[in-house]
Amino acid sequence: MTLRMRSWLFAPGDSEKKMNKAVASDADIVLLDLEDSVTPQNKAAARQEVARVLNSVADTARVWVRINPLDTDDAVQDLVAVVPASPGGVLLPKAEGAPHISQLHHYLIALETANGLEPGSTRIAAIVTETAAAMFKTGDYAGDYPGSERLVAMSWGAEDLSSALGAREQRGPTGEYAHTYEMARSLCLIGAVAAGVAPIETVQPEFRDLEALEERARRVRAAGFQGMLAIHPAQIEPINAAFTPSAAEIEHARSVVQAFADNPGAGTIAIDGAMLDRPHLALAERLLADAGVAS
Repeated sequence: MTLRMRSWLFAPGDSEKKMNKAVASDADIVLLDLEDSVTPQNKAAARQEVARVLNSVADTARVWVRINPLDTDDAVQDLVAVVPASPGGVLLPKAEGAPHISQLHHYLIALETANGLEPGSTRIAAIVTETAAAMFKTGDYAGDYPGSERLVAMSWGAEDLSSALGAREQRGPTGEYAHTYEMARSLCLIGAVAAGVAPIETVQPEFRDLEALEERARRVRAAGFQGMLAIHPAQIEPINAAFTPSAAEIEHARSVVQAFADNPGAGTIAIDGAMLDRPHLALAERLLADAGVAS
């Protein structure tokens, strides 16, 4: 089964009500959170809550868990508690390159085997810009290494990075990210494409401004991102809309594919007054594949 990855909705792992609401939403992927949204004193109870929610879901392929960073004792405790309930995947925060993916992979192999699950069935997504060291590792996720086959997506984050840097501001007066965070976004995008996985945009904290959210989602999709993290169910509809090809886009892509099919020896084709070459054909074919429609 192909898993859609347009919208990724966080829900705090210590709130059964919010987790159930997230599962019932139209989010492509639900992220039951054991990290930032859960206080240290609530983490043990949250693990059990997350496991109960997972066990109540008939198909857990779209229900994932964000664990704590691998350099904490909480990470292994998170995995021991939730892997038996067969989450569709694990979101790894504060990832610092391929060695972290391999480390998580080895934990997962042991727990999958111990619980009668198919080895390799738990997928991995990673947030790859949350520490200063992580910024230098965004190109290291490509290649064949233990666990690389599990990695399906990479995202980025500004909040933890700004905290690590001691930065008091992330955005300028117009709301745009400062250079450091735009660089983090770009490094995530480029690193994900190099690794052959989906680049996923970070959250928009202003969850009530849905118009601005959809505008931003459309902008980052145009840049190459394939989905976006969300912190509130109201954000799901505009995110899904932004990352779903429109009828006009599909029609144009079909016309590009057909034009090249009609002229198999051509390197360039004129369509609607524009000269298009083979990279445009590749983009059109990809759009149609993402939309799940025939050319």
